[in-house]
Amino acid sequence: MPAYWIAHVNIENAEQYQNYIELAPLAFKKYQAKFIARGEQATSLEGEKFTKHVIIEFSDYQTALDCYYSEEYQHAKKQRKQVSNAMITIVNGLR
Repeated sequence: MPAYWIAHVNIENAEQYQNYIELAPLAFKKYQAKFIARGEQATSLEGEKFTKHVIIEFSDYQTALDCYYSEEYQHAKKQRKQVSNAMITIVNGLR
């Protein structure tokens, strides 16, 4: 059953956020992630407002967790956390 990584991000420094953008794909490629949606055009109807939204599909829940906790992603995450605020959730799909 596929699983989805759902991320909502507010970027405080777009120039420095590029460091994350350069590093994160190493983890996503390693875990065969498939980007389903990514962008800034969105309407938040409830809760905290974020400016960037991403949905990433993985083959299963454990693979999504493995990607998040991988050395590659943790290295990228350090760059992201310095210049952004994020909410990331992993959820099982229905297939």
